[in-house]
Amino acid sequence: MSERRLKVLTINIWNRQGPWEERLALMRAGVLSLSPDVIGLQEVMSDGSHSLAHEIGDGTGYRTAFGNARTLGGGIEFGNAVMSRFPFRREEVVPLPSADTDESRSLLLTELDTPLGTLPFCVTHLAWRFHHGYVREQQVLAIARAFKDKVPVRDDMLPAILVGDFNARPESTEIRFLCGLHALEGTSFYLADSFDEVGEPPGHTYDPLNNPHAAFTHEAPRRIDYIFVRGPDRHGRGKPISARVVLNEVVSGVAASDHYGVYAEIAM
Repeated sequence: MSERRLKVLTINIWNRQGPWEERLALMRAGVLSLSPDVIGLQEVMSDGSHSLAHEIGDGTGYRTAFGNARTLGGGIEFGNAVMSRFPFRREEVVPLPSADTDESRSLLLTELDTPLGTLPFCVTHLAWRFHHGYVREQQVLAIARAFKDKVPVRDDMLPAILVGDFNARPESTEIRFLCGLHALEGTSFYLADSFDEVGEPPGHTYDPLNNPHAAFTHEAPRRIDYIFVRGPDRHGRGKPISARVVLNEVVSGVAASDHYGVYAEIAM
């Protein structure tokens, strides 16, 4: 952490699909270049003791935590992960509602022991289908409840950060709810969208026009990956300073993932 500034990265790593070794090299190079303090990963596979987060962080000194969302079979779990330069004080997996879909989702809630205090850092991955906005609404409501019950607002704790692949555009109800712009079931919530506050539009993180690993969908480019922070507080902590799309280079027909990453610097 550099002079009260936290560097955060999030990316959906597309599990092991496509040219994994080439993609892995691009992800490692990106992590080394950006040198984030903490990273949220989605679509992470784990055999219970070793996850894809370990492969990305191999030799870099990052600690890792994995949170299962569903079991794929053969002892392989699928979910979210955190890579951190700081020790973990707490790790908890909060299941999210899946309504009538066949895909389980979860929130990985961690607390990190940073030089400036305890940092609540959470990562998630919401339902992906276009017509499952109603499922994502239930999922963000569950996230808001988890924050209320498990992520306190205290002077001795840094403002909480929530990152992930939300599979929803900024104008969607579920993202508007997270940003305090729309109530759901009589409930309001607020987090700051780092890219919306200090990024340069359009900020597309899923870009079938330019990313070869997403091209097969023929979908429109859109911003669906986010770094949210519960701030700023009265001390100015939790204020986004910068945000940009990263890991978006295509090298010899290969990109790091089918999603691009989001990188933000946040005052702490």
